[in-house]
Amino acid sequence: MIPSIDPSDVGTTGLLWLVLSYGYVLFFASNLISEGSDLLLLVPSMAGLVGSVILPLLGAVPDGAIMLFSGLGDNAQETLSVGVGALAGSTIMLLTISWGLSIFGGRVDIINNRANYGGKPRLTPGQSWSQSGVALDPAVSHGGIIMMVTTLPFFLIQGPAFFVDDEKYWALAGLVLCIIGFSTYLILQFRMSKLGEDKGRRLAVVKKLLLDGKVSLRGALAPAVKQFSQETIVGGRDDGYQGIDNDNSEAVKTYFKEVLREPFRKYDINGDGTLDAKEVRTFFNDFHESITEEGTRKLFQRYDTDGDGTICYDEFIDACFTFITNPETLQSETDDQQQVIASDVANDNDDDDEAEEVPEDFFDLEPEQQQKAIKFRAFSMLFVGTALVLLFADPMVDVLQEIATRIGMSPFYVSFLLAPLASNASEVIASQYYSRKKTRKTITVALTALEGAAAMNNTFCLSIFMGLIYFRGLIWQYSAETMAILGVQFVLGFWVQKRIMRATEAMVIVMVFPLSLVFVAGMESLGFD
Repeated sequence: MIPSIDPSDVGTTGLLWLVLSYGYVLFFASNLISEGSDLLLLVPSMAGLVGSVILPLLGAVPDGAIMLFSGLGDNAQETLSVGVGALAGSTIMLLTISWGLSIFGGRVDIINNRANYGGKPRLTPGQSWSQSGVALDPAVSHGGIIMMVTTLPFFLIQGPAFFVDDEKYWALAGLVLCIIGFSTYLILQFRMSKLGEDKGRRLAVVKKLLLDGKVSLRGALAPAVKQFSQETIVGGRDDGYQGIDNDNSEAVKTYFKEVLREPFRKYDINGDGTLDAKEVRTFFNDFHESITEEGTRKLFQRYDTDGDGTICYDEFIDACFTFITNPETLQSETDDQQQVIASDVANDNDDDDEAEEVPEDFFDLEPEQQQKAIKFRAFSMLFVGTALVLLFADPMVDVLQEIATRIGMSPFYVSFLLAPLASNASEVIASQYYSRKKTRKTITVALTALEGAAAMNNTFCLSIFMGLIYFRGLIWQYSAETMAILGVQFVLGFWVQKRIMRATEAMVIVMVFPLSLVFVAGMESLGFD
């Protein structure tokens, strides 16, 4: 298989180069899969399916591929430890280090046992860890329960493994249970999506893609507006749009407010809750929409009700809706596109990153054409990312095995420490991005995503493990590793049933990662496999 470099034929420097190279490729591939899935959330007709099924499934592909290839070689019983290490390392790293860092990144002041999300500032400079933390939404508590339920296949095989020598048929039963759990989990997520319970996740992704410059304002919002209009409004114009002041369009207005609240604050330089004409033109141009001075004048003529030369947030929302659904009514006859560079705004915003360069012709497309371009780009990224994972997971297993051999350490520990750095990087980065927004919704998005990743490891990845045990006749000798995985998930699963998690608790959670390795080593020294 390509690449065909045998790790045993290279020296120490060559081995280091291989692990860095393969690790980077898997890191790059996992990011492609993550970004491709996020792009599909911009397609309203696919958003529910993508957010509930495709996103969690493809997110588990890197770990699943490492697990699969670790059990296919001639020395499968030995190399399977690499897959077990990847599974354990992924689950425990996400639920300890990533979880703890998300709490630190999203912490706000805790006042009277309530998170201070409405305060200014939300986090007092120098605030102690014991007096800061995050609110745990009921969705996080429910996610913890689901995560614990999906661990049942571990118990099914680990229990008999203490008393019998042949776990083959117990592995088959575990495989069936994993498949049932996997299917049930996806169906549950899809139903929750239909009920709108994943709305926070979708909104967070749309805002991120918009702020990162990966889609224009109309490309992000027009399809959603049309879908809202078609679902909630009977009659109206042939294009599916309806005025936002219609009594039945409150859902559209609410959606706009949730997506555009952060951009509005960014361009409200003086913080008075209003935007003047220059700030509005800067906003549209920075989000890849062309509006002339005449178009801006028409907007203010219509929505600046008190004539003071500024528009408030509600008026700004109405203006954006008009621009997106009827841009032709705002343009003068000239075709000149006037660009405004908001360097001062960007410099004044500490949280703003430099916008990603994207081909200009992408933003010149109409929303319907942008949707086609988004689909093509997203599916291309998913295909390339998945192909890279399948191509490089096998040689990565060989490299991790060779490292373990040379340093005289169990492949489990090497894989536990190194594999998650490549396969789970996208989840870690995403959780940190959302948590730093310091809102109840974004910290919920970050934490539930980590719980979902653990649940997928318990079902999708574990089903591959069970299949290898059964079909290849391998021996289950991972009692210590299993107890570590179960211990971390049950401790956190019960911990999140409370309403507040403080930063001091997050520090304890982070420390569980190294302690889990000590636990595994200790249990193995006592004879647990």
